[in-house]
Amino acid sequence: MDKVITNIPWSKEEADETYHISRWGDGYFDINDQGHLCVLPNQDENGPRIDIAEVLEEMKAQNIPFPIVVRFHDILRSQVKVLNETFRDVIAEANYGGQYNGVYPIKVNQMREVVEEILDAGAPYDYGLEAGSKPELLSVLAFNDNLNALTVLNGYKDEDYLRLALLGNKLGRKVIVVIEKFSELHKILKLSRELNVEPLIGLRAKMAIKGSGKWSDSGGEKAKFGLTIAEMLTAVQILKDEGSLNSLKLFHFHVGSQVTDIRTIKEVVREGARIFTKLVQLGAPLEYFDVGGGLGVDYDGSQSTSDSSMNYKLHDYASDIVYILKEICDAEKVPHPNIVSESGRAITARHSCVITNVIDKIETSFTDYATEKMTGEHSLVSNMRELLETINIENAQEVYNDALDFKKECLNAFRLGILKLEERATLETLFWKITKRISALLPEMEFIPDNLYDIDQGIAPQYLCNFSIFQSAPDLWAIGQLLPIVPITKLNIKPHNNGTLVDITCDSDGKINKFIDINETKNLLPLHELTPNEDYYIGLFMTGAYQDVMGDLHNLFGRLNEVHVFCDDEDPTDFYIEEVIKGSSAESVLSAMQYNPEAMAYTMKKNIDRQIASGKINPREGVRLVDFYEECLKSYTYLKN
Repeated sequence: MDKVITNIPWSKEEADETYHISRWGDGYFDINDQGHLCVLPNQDENGPRIDIAEVLEEMKAQNIPFPIVVRFHDILRSQVKVLNETFRDVIAEANYGGQYNGVYPIKVNQMREVVEEILDAGAPYDYGLEAGSKPELLSVLAFNDNLNALTVLNGYKDEDYLRLALLGNKLGRKVIVVIEKFSELHKILKLSRELNVEPLIGLRAKMAIKGSGKWSDSGGEKAKFGLTIAEMLTAVQILKDEGSLNSLKLFHFHVGSQVTDIRTIKEVVREGARIFTKLVQLGAPLEYFDVGGGLGVDYDGSQSTSDSSMNYKLHDYASDIVYILKEICDAEKVPHPNIVSESGRAITARHSCVITNVIDKIETSFTDYATEKMTGEHSLVSNMRELLETINIENAQEVYNDALDFKKECLNAFRLGILKLEERATLETLFWKITKRISALLPEMEFIPDNLYDIDQGIAPQYLCNFSIFQSAPDLWAIGQLLPIVPITKLNIKPHNNGTLVDITCDSDGKINKFIDINETKNLLPLHELTPNEDYYIGLFMTGAYQDVMGDLHNLFGRLNEVHVFCDDEDPTDFYIEEVIKGSSAESVLSAMQYNPEAMAYTMKKNIDRQIASGKINPREGVRLVDFYEECLKSYTYLKN
């Protein structure tokens, strides 16, 4: 067997070039001298560093099982501050007359702890919330009690939704109902008279400009939400006729989520600014210009217009909005409005990651079978062995082509009963050895022939990871969203394997075989050889937006355990775990599917009692079996470490 060297030293720069940490990490992630992935909560190389491996060790000491969600709340707070400060700086620089009044759309991550942290970090900026449904509004009304912050309400609305909004107005809150569908205008006016409260109203426009990226269809003239120009003009006239024009406060549009191209931002803001100023000139007392969501996140670090990237920075985004709006308002002699954005992905994506322990490695090619020459073996086997003994850089392509032919002939011969089962096993083992030998030669070749270019795909191992893609990374499975994936440790050792990841569900779709790269995606991820009795952890990063709230119970794998980590520069480790939230137990997910765990346990106990009565199980063993079944009902849905 070929000797494998698995402890070749690797520089920090080589690791970064492989996993692109500095490109997607935005200054929040780095590699320390021990080869561990670290969090820089202040985006400061000379500031505190949280060694993720130390966080995992503390979790293990607290008996918190994997897989886990780790939330770095300092990143969440930092992103809130950066967004607000960037807009404030650009507004001051441009001598813009309005201010920035951002809102966080809680649909991106509705977890209470996340919303509370965002509101606390945003309090100095009067940072508000956006809701798009009745349950979201119920939570927003309870948590957003800052009378200076906005509450923006989107989505289709029934009477209860509108009554709740008006309740917020009665409490002195700035709750703005955005009219998405024309009939909602009549409803809100009727209810406001009934409840004797003046509403705050916004109009959402259907823009001609469409977005860029996966969600481009959420904008444009055929968008699901919004009013046409004719409907907006009619709405203004109705408000005038009803004596309620002063209720009209906000103009809103949305070009799509994860906008990849800054030109889309420029175009839609220019179109929106023209509509806004014309409405003001018609008498609409609009105070807020709401650009909606769309601020992207550079998942792959390519700084491009690919679906998982963006070709602009936050400062570019804010500058284009402020300067274009100022230019058009000045030209139209309209006062500068306050600017609202509903940026959720950019706030939450980086603060959360999923960390899974690797359970095992599944080899596609098995090379441990004996391949010594056997007396009377078939010539196909002998020919394949000769190929293995003659491989070099010059003949690698020819050898591989011949090996493919022999493998095909082997299968035909076996089907005809000519080849023994043992001979087929020997020949296939020799084929995989040839493939691995050629793969090892590829880095030394000046030119790699086409038929050898993807040879690694055929021999790549699958790393079995203790999590469910459907629960923890649904966008990755459903829409091909790329996420940065990095080993937590050993980043100072060169990875020996190029592999893919598979989860523990019984679904063949539970796999990851697309990974970030600078120019295009790659099909394999560099991974280290597994060492007996040594844990190997892999992190899926930038999972804080949508992934937390969209996971399903495929195979009844439930929510993950969570740890909330805060920076503490006074602590020797620079961090402390502030809170642990337990994930789903088997009985909780079974209950969600309408099972009755208590009845199930009772049924199992009766079955075991019958076996005891018949003498097939002794009483002591029966008690242990009942206890074991009930213990499994109460346990975590994932595999034990």
